[in-house]
Amino acid sequence: MQTQSSKSSTRAGIRWLTRAASIAACCAAPLASPAAPSFITFDTGHVRPLALSADGSTLFTVNTPNGTLVVYDVNDRGLIKKAEVSVGMEPVAVAVRNDDEVWVVNHLSDSVSIVSLRGTPRVTQTLLVGDEPRDIVFAGQPARAFITTAHRGQHRTDPSIATVPGAGDPQLTTPSIGRADVWVFDPVNLGNNSLGGIPVKIMSFFSDTPRALAVSPDRRTVYVAAFKSGNQTTTVPAYLPCYGTKPDVPCTSFGVPVPGGIGVLGPTTNIEGKPTSANGFVMKFNNTSGHWEDQAGRIWDSVSRFTLPDLDVFSIDTDTLTQKAAFAHVGTALFNMVTNPKSGKLYISNTDSVNHLRFEGPGNFAGSTVQGHHAEARITVISGNTVSPRHLNKHINYSILANDPGFDPTIKNHSLATPLDMVVSRNGQKLYVAAFGSGKIGVYDTGELEANTFNPTTASAGHIRVSGGGPSGLALDEHRNRLYVLTRFDNSVKVIDLATKREVAASAMFNPEPPEVVAGRPILYDALATSANGEASCSSCHIFGDNDDLAWDLGNPDDIVTTNPIPLNGIFLIEGETPINGSGVITDFHPMKGVMATQTLRGLRNHGAMHWRGDRSVGLFGTDPFDAEVSFNNFIGAFQSLLGRATPITVEQMRKFTAFQLNVELPPNPNRNLDNSLSSAQQRASDFFRGPRPSISFPPVPGTGGDNLTCEGCHRLDPAQGFFGTDGRASSVFEPITFKVPHLRNLYTKVGMFGLVAVPLFFDPDAGHMSDQVRGFGFVHDATIDTLFHFNGSLPFLPTATTGLPVENTTEFRRDLEHYLLRFETDLAPIVGQQVTLTSTNATAVSPRIDLLQQRAAASFTSKNLGGTVTECGLVARVNIAGQPRSFLYDTRADAFVREDKDHRRVAIPSQPFRQIARIPGQETTFTCAPPGSGFRMTAAR
Repeated sequence: MQTQSSKSSTRAGIRWLTRAASIAACCAAPLASPAAPSFITFDTGHVRPLALSADGSTLFTVNTPNGTLVVYDVNDRGLIKKAEVSVGMEPVAVAVRNDDEVWVVNHLSDSVSIVSLRGTPRVTQTLLVGDEPRDIVFAGQPARAFITTAHRGQHRTDPSIATVPGAGDPQLTTPSIGRADVWVFDPVNLGNNSLGGIPVKIMSFFSDTPRALAVSPDRRTVYVAAFKSGNQTTTVPAYLPCYGTKPDVPCTSFGVPVPGGIGVLGPTTNIEGKPTSANGFVMKFNNTSGHWEDQAGRIWDSVSRFTLPDLDVFSIDTDTLTQKAAFAHVGTALFNMVTNPKSGKLYISNTDSVNHLRFEGPGNFAGSTVQGHHAEARITVISGNTVSPRHLNKHINYSILANDPGFDPTIKNHSLATPLDMVVSRNGQKLYVAAFGSGKIGVYDTGELEANTFNPTTASAGHIRVSGGGPSGLALDEHRNRLYVLTRFDNSVKVIDLATKREVAASAMFNPEPPEVVAGRPILYDALATSANGEASCSSCHIFGDNDDLAWDLGNPDDIVTTNPIPLNGIFLIEGETPINGSGVITDFHPMKGVMATQTLRGLRNHGAMHWRGDRSVGLFGTDPFDAEVSFNNFIGAFQSLLGRATPITVEQMRKFTAFQLNVELPPNPNRNLDNSLSSAQQRASDFFRGPRPSISFPPVPGTGGDNLTCEGCHRLDPAQGFFGTDGRASSVFEPITFKVPHLRNLYTKVGMFGLVAVPLFFDPDAGHMSDQVRGFGFVHDATIDTLFHFNGSLPFLPTATTGLPVENTTEFRRDLEHYLLRFETDLAPIVGQQVTLTSTNATAVSPRIDLLQQRAAASFTSKNLGGTVTECGLVARVNIAGQPRSFLYDTRADAFVREDKDHRRVAIPSQPFRQIARIPGQETTFTCAPPGSGFRMTAAR
């Protein structure tokens, strides 16, 4: 019940609105556009971007760059836009709950928007969930909502859900913990007076971050799939094989015998005969033999300290909310799932990586190459307990390269790349799959797919070409014999007549992305344009512009040694080990670089040369160790040597690709407090990181710099200069190669591998066998170090009285430092994307969060990547007033929410009266912290 004072406040808020609307012309001057970019690109991948109402009369689609849900009326002529509702940031999935309600998953906002369709569509509640939610389904009796999220995030540990089963500490530093979460909500009992809803349960599964969901025909089973689930591969570290010895000679590391090393996997020189450095290599678990094996079939069981069960898909009993089954070896990267409505068989679109194979280039000298063959596009069928992968491009002969005699240039016409969303006909006989990297919809007879009797060459005649590029979402309208397709490259919805397989209508959605982003995006994904066989693209490994959580040996034995121009920041060597860079020449770029973890393509601006070594600082576009644009452009050669294109792409295409990719940013760190604070222990570690104490206890090679080198002196942290762990210089600390110092912003994504062989490089004893783990790759360039705790306990940081780690409480301090590094600063503050909805019933729970959003919107910092001095976010408020959607931007100086009309007339409502608007039922107000600079655009009238 409202008190007299609250009623007065409500009436005051309404009076402010009425008065502001009527006298807008005489109000203050227009808002000034901020210095920061008006749009921040994240390039988030769609999961379930289209949904059709049960009666087929309404189509719902997410407009990801605009942060909206678009509602279309469906008729026999096509689509008519009915409404567009602002939801959260980077929406990627939508699901229809009933005739009155749809739910939208917001990837960047860590939220789910509940949209009411009664009257003017509007957001009535925002659920706060774990980090980077991706998919949603409704299933069970009574029906519940199931939402996939990463096993981390600020909402997971929020006190408001402390009693929810499965909530709490994600145990980032604990081994053998499942890192795939599903949040389960009761739609009729969401906790309407709560901050962001109260889940029934948070379920965790033994795999890495999940993506797709599917529901059995009887709706009693939900299937959940890991996203980048791995493929039972890991790295044999460089310090374990024998170099320069016979296989029967014991291996040593730092002069001490170590287990396992049975000789390096050759060749040990390039085509010039110049020796390589001491490099590790990938080993893969052979489920038939029961051994860890390298590409040559040699056994490396003695160096493995964990097992990788490779569990990819799990089933949930919707009645008991318990796991029923787990399915292994489904694929390496799993994109989407759908069930056959008749048979109940499960289809999973995926790619399977071959990172246990080696080398870029033609493969002449070493007899091995992965040119054009990185990740095979597949649909895996699960029937009962049987897992049956089906390679969609089995017509490709990977041993014949684009410029080899006998290569058929028409094979790309039959290929499908990056299979995403799928739908199955009601009779269960036909499956449609959106081939994101091919501009096509694959069409399969489900019986032929299950039996693996389809012929890709003849089946391609039945595929459907779609204009616009990047088909990512599907909705099947069998009543009208139509297929609706969301095409990401042009941000449009296409209508396909299935009788003729022709596009009969299209609806373009508003797109606020900069023109260079739109123009350059296809080059990352389009396998038809960038490879000879139509399957390979940059996104085969850099999935949605990020990484694949694997490591590869993509050296090129057929290439030559070049010179490294990157300035040095200290080279630290151990006497008696193999020569650095193979030659002992610090400035060599040997083309055989060994195993390297796939790096993200996000957040590249101002970080200088590319690759772990910075070897793209030299190339066709020139030489500059500090120019990210030059370095990225120098990747142009990879389209032939790695993707297998017959000829290079044009210089103009490469420049477009560079302009796009350098716009893509990393998301905020989900482990850091929303107010950007650290705990006292984490702050101590941060102070040490930035402090004056030299962190390395050994002298550098004379003339290479690095004297009295601190943590921050190497991993430079200076947002004002655009540095988040590196300033572009190179270093080597007891490593076999000279490396460009890496950034540290995405360390938190690498959690999940535990188990390390004891060698003198580390303080800690051998961990012994650590049993099952979810990830086979960890930290540093070759992903061989399992935890940051072990990295912090390596020989370079030997505690002394004046250098290295502190002598007192060293173990405890190493743990503190690990926790800080997992919360390392990023370009965007942790508040970015966060949102909450104020309703007529939840003011007590929500008001403190709105206070926090306003405080962070007033907190400023200087960032070169964001254009100068900016606030942590632009606070946007959305509300329907008298059935009309309105957007306001918080003005921190006036403590008021401001709106401009098309004539730039300004309406300003003080903060507290503004909050009273939501006390009127139907006028729920959603507050969202947009990236710096975006708030002005998001609230501008158009």
